[in-house]
This record gives sequence, C-alpha cells and structure tokens, in this order.
Amino acid sequence: MKAAVFHAAHENLTIEDIDHDEPRPEEVVVRVAASGVCHSDVHFYDGLYVMPTPAVLGHEAAGIVEAVGDRVTEFAPGDRVIACLSIFCGTCERCLSGEPFLCSRRPIRGPGDEPALSWRGDRVQQFAGLATYAEEMLVHQNALVKIEKDIELDRAALIGCGVTTGLGAVLNTAAIEPGSTVAVFGAGGVGLAAIQGARIGGARTIIAVDIHESKLATARELGATHSVDASSRDPVAAIQSIVPGGVDYSFEAIGLKAAAEQSYEAIRRGGTATIIGMIPQGQKVEIDGPSLLGGKTLQGSSMGSNRFRFDMPAYIDWYLQGKLLLDEMITRRGRLEDVNEAFRAMKAGEVARSVLMFN
Repeated sequence: MKAAVFHAAHENLTIEDIDHDEPRPEEVVVRVAASGVCHSDVHFYDGLYVMPTPAVLGHEAAGIVEAVGDRVTEFAPGDRVIACLSIFCGTCERCLSGEPFLCSRRPIRGPGDEPALSWRGDRVQQFAGLATYAEEMLVHQNALVKIEKDIELDRAALIGCGVTTGLGAVLNTAAIEPGSTVAVFGAGGVGLAAIQGARIGGARTIIAVDIHESKLATARELGATHSVDASSRDPVAAIQSIVPGGVDYSFEAIGLKAAAEQSYEAIRRGGTATIIGMIPQGQKVEIDGPSLLGGKTLQGSSMGSNRFRFDMPAYIDWYLQGKLLLDEMITRRGRLEDVNEAFRAMKAGEVARSVLMFN
C-alpha cells in the first residue's frame, strides 16, 4: 500500500510502498477514505516533538473496514468507521473511572511485538497507534467507532481528532455554562471546533484570537461574536476591553507558550484557562503565582476528555441537525502526494483544515 513516510525533522515525507501485518484477533484493517492534516503531526515534522523513524504520521481519519480479527465482534467488512487515537483497554483504573482518554494500558503493538507496519523488511513506527497517512490502517478495535448515519467521510474524518478535541475541551473538560464568556486563542481546526463548542454550549460572548484575518473570518462564520487580530493588538488587553475583568473561560488551541500564558492572563478572577495545544517539549508555561489567590485555574485537556464511542455519534447528529458546521472547516482537499504542501499551508496559516482524499 502507499503511505507517506516521515524520515526526519524538516525533511519532506516521501511516498513509499509499505506493508501492514495481518490483523491479530482484536485488530481491524481499515481502508482510509479521508485523513485530516492536524497540527500535531507538524509538531513532529518541525522537531518540536520527537519519535523514532521511519514512521507514518496521521491520526484523523475515516474509512471502510476491510478485514477483522477473529475476536472482533463490533465491526465487519464494509462498515464505515472513524478512527480515534484515544485507544482504550476498558479495564484499567482510568477506563473504569470514566476517563478512557487517559487509558494507562492502551492496547497497541509495542517495541517487543511484531511491527504493524514495515518497509523493505524493517519496522515503521505507527504514529498514535493509527498512522492515517496511508491507504490502509491496521488498528485495535478499540480505536474505532462505527458510523451509523449518512455523513461524507471527509467530514467524518475531522471528528476523529480536531472536532472531538476542540468541542470536548469546551463541553467536557471545562464544561462551560450557558451565558459564559469565552476566548479562544487560535482559529485553526481545533480552535474553530472550540468556538463551535462555545456556541453550542450557549456562551454569550465568544472571542476568537488569531494573527490571520482569513481564519478570523471563518471563526466569525462559525460562531465567534468578536475577533482579535493578535498581530496588531495585545490580545489580553483586547479581550479585557470586550469583557472587563476578563472572560470566564479561555482556550489555547495553538501549542505556543506565549499564547498559553496570555490565555491565563485573559481570564477573570475565578476563571478557567484550558490548554489544548501541544506546548513544545522542554518548554514551561509561566504564570503569576499571586494570581492563583484569585481562584484562577490553569488546566490541560487531553483529546477533549472524550468518550469517543459516545461523543462522536452525537457530533454526527449535531452536524446533520445543522448545529455543528464541518463543511466550512475544510479549506482544501488533496491527495496523499499533497501532504507536504498541506504541512506548508498549515504553517503559513492559509488553511483551517486540509483533508487528504483516497480512492
């Protein structure tokens, strides 16, 4: 099968013929129909996070089941599915306490197992247990949810990461109340989903912060009541001019230390700042210690605190009802061979989301 292989930071991915193993009893082979291009992958491309190579990146996809292991009961060939990197075991303490997104025993193949993917006879790392920049995926059944409703698979792919991460951070992690005031730093795919989560959750004021006017325009289309161009204004001062004293909730959806600190500074006394973005390894987020005496909260969010087999069908329903706007989040579509251009466009701020389409 064709796959985009990542060799080293700052080097273009190359399109290669690679192989996947036969499915084990609880594994599923999925033919990828569409894969979103997420900023998390770019962090590895840019060397801000490291992993062994060669590897196949990608973690936001939807597709069709091709084959299943002999202990797979929930899926059959022909099923339409969404993949999620929150692969859960279902038996560890975190899973049993209702936090499967923090599973401590993710059932994925480790270094001592036969590799899921290989190229020229050598192991290829499977990013996030998924590796969606390929024509097929070999994944554990607990990485999938079946699509029961009629939705195009390029839209469904977005639900696999960006939508679930952004919506979930607002509705699950922070659990905003109707009438809240909200600021979202970053209007890429995850930030736009967070803005929609704030709208769906009943926020009365939703402030989008970005440095690209085109992305701010999309943010306003998807629910932002105000926008701040951080390339020409201090975003904290701008937010506090709109909501004196600061917002109830803020969300950082970029992965920048400075934006995370500004997100905290922008909340009121007793407010909550939630960091969604992947701050580069080794960097520290610094806050004013005495401000904690004002009851302010700084917290992280992992994949939107999801229970994806429950959440994703609900998100599909919201899309079909017109509450959740997905078509507007897709800026460009391309082929697998366009993955490096998709990375460039994302880094340049030209797109909300690019989606790679497969046959």
